[in-house]
Amino acid sequence: MTDSKNINNPVGQGGGQRKKLSRAERQNNGPHRNLDRQLAADKKAELVRKMREKAAADEGAGQAGDETAQS
Repeated sequence: MTDSKNINNPVGQGGGQRKKLSRAERQNNGPHRNLDRQLAADKKAELVRKMREKAAADEGAGQAGDETAQS
């Protein structure tokens, strides 16, 4: 076995080559981030839908209550 000049990095001792990263992956914008963004958008859409439904239900109940209070 041949030795490299650096004692901490002997030739032939594991390691291997590093994966070539795309520019987006180097900037931490890889495909996993796209999935995270999609999940976050889905959660936000669901939350907005629930809030609108609750607001509509409260508004409908509020109008019914106001009519009886005015009579």
